[in-house]
Amino acid sequence: MNLTSDIIVAGCGASPARAAQWLQPLQAACDKFAINTPLRVAAFLAQIGVESARLSAVSENLNYSAVGLLTEFSKYFDEVEAQQYANKPPMIANRVYANRSGNGDEASGDGWTFRGRACLQITGRTNYTLCAIGVDLDLLNHPELLEQPANAATASAWYWFNRNLNALADAGNFLGLSKAINLGSATAPGTPGSYSQRLALYGAVKKTLGI
Repeated sequence: MNLTSDIIVAGCGASPARAAQWLQPLQAACDKFAINTPLRVAAFLAQIGVESARLSAVSENLNYSAVGLLTEFSKYFDEVEAQQYANKPPMIANRVYANRSGNGDEASGDGWTFRGRACLQITGRTNYTLCAIGVDLDLLNHPELLEQPANAATASAWYWFNRNLNALADAGNFLGLSKAINLGSATAPGTPGSYSQRLALYGAVKKTLGI
């Protein structure tokens, strides 16, 4: 199906100007990975809208204060370490993502190199390796390629297709989709990963699509 800027505005919560910028990248990505029915498009756009902060962020920031580190990553930092790592995103990423998802240890720098990128975040050396094959990009040597709209959209659609999320979209299982992507414990209204935000965008884009 054909996307429009209005559909992206409704589904992602993006400004009209930003929606227009993403129209062709998202259209190409959806065409390539069979996100091609109103239900699939509605679910996909609502999820990427929240995950990418309304299409404004395609690279994980990780700029946490000491309090933020103790709140979000208490298993990785004590109070002294939180002060040492506060507001140092590369150091935070290297600690939190060390020895996970194919990454090396903290000193390897893999955590920051392979931090979350794209609209649905690709995170960790293993996932970058798989994504590189799936979208035919040299992501191991140039992970920053996932910050370009065309690549970010394609990688996100690959992520979606690779996890068979079209089936959940077809079934209208939006809660299951949200959990499969990144709902986690962030279910309180107003939090970045909240289910309420996803539902609001899903409802808005379904209305725009007439479903």
